[in-house]
Amino acid sequence: MTTLLSDGGAVLIRQLQKARHAPALLVLTQTMPLMMLLFFGYVFGSALAMPGAEYREFLVPGLLAATAANGLMTGMFTAAQDAHRGVMDRFRTLPMSRTAVPLGQTVADLLTTAVSLVPVMLVGLAMGWRTENGLPGALGAFGVLLLFRFATAWVGTYLGLLSRSEEAAGQLGSATFVLPMLSSAYLPTAGLTGWLRTVAEWNPISAVATAVRALCGNTGGEAAPGASWPAAHPVAGAVLWSLLLLALFVPLATRRFARGRD
Repeated sequence: MTTLLSDGGAVLIRQLQKARHAPALLVLTQTMPLMMLLFFGYVFGSALAMPGAEYREFLVPGLLAATAANGLMTGMFTAAQDAHRGVMDRFRTLPMSRTAVPLGQTVADLLTTAVSLVPVMLVGLAMGWRTENGLPGALGAFGVLLLFRFATAWVGTYLGLLSRSEEAAGQLGSATFVLPMLSSAYLPTAGLTGWLRTVAEWNPISAVATAVRALCGNTGGEAAPGASWPAAHPVAGAVLWSLLLLALFVPLATRRFARGRD
């Protein structure tokens, strides 16, 4: 355990230094959620049946959940870049824990995400979003978001190690942008019908978005009639989805890193 923590800490420091020397990437990851928040809140939201203020209260938790889900994309990019530029091969030659490398990368992503969520929340507050359940609810929502981000970063790391090139990882990572669209991140699922509503309600992003709304006391935190189990129990659903992803992809990513490229 001591070796894992020390080796993982070394990789973590390396990832944070790498992020510091890539300011363009940091600016992009910071500004994109803010631009989407403003666009959806004031442009797209005006076309919905919800009043503007009510929709923005619904939207902010959904966009925070979508930002947490972006761990899938950033994990994929980071792992694929290091794998195809020989960094992973150099790590394998060192006497270090095989779990340390993906662990350091995912924890670094978690820390940068914790910082990047703050401006989104501040802009959301300026737009009228409030955490009606006080500090305990806000901290619970923040914890759910970070747990889900950690889980999706491990999924992305595994897929990045599995990719055949940086370009392939980039294309697949960009395709993950559609996942929040098939959830309750931006629109309520109650208006959907048939299989589409089922897919949206069982999407892990829906559980996280609804859990954040429920913990913060926002519009959309309550279950719609006939909702599926994750939609009816969003906090439990969000935590269980995150733990399930971690239980599955932590060993898969570790094993893939240890094997190297085929």
